[in-house]
Amino acid sequence: MEEMLKAAQEAAANIQKEMNEVQVKLDNIEVEGASGGGLVKIRASAKGRILGVAIDDSLMVPEEKQILEDLITAAFNDARDKADRAANEEMKKMQSGMGLPPGFKLPGMG
Repeated sequence: MEEMLKAAQEAAANIQKEMNEVQVKLDNIEVEGASGGGLVKIRASAKGRILGVAIDDSLMVPEEKQILEDLITAAFNDARDKADRAANEEMKKMQSGMGLPPGFKLPGMG
């Protein structure tokens, strides 16, 4: 019984180590969301951290402020969607490397 408990603790420690490694990797994967045909671009990490915003000069018209705000929102949502997909792919790779069955949910993996 003690051996089984020790093996379970070691497995949990390995999973935690791999989760930490994946989190670091996700913060280094960069995605770009865009809107307005590329006039607004937002770069983000796969963890969802915003790295930068680029706005084409042609959008800097005070009378069209609402359009610019809408385009920024759309670009952010596009980047967030791509970040989520990249994160899910990395988590799937990690799970398959551990030999876990498809659809198995580890704590903290959504």
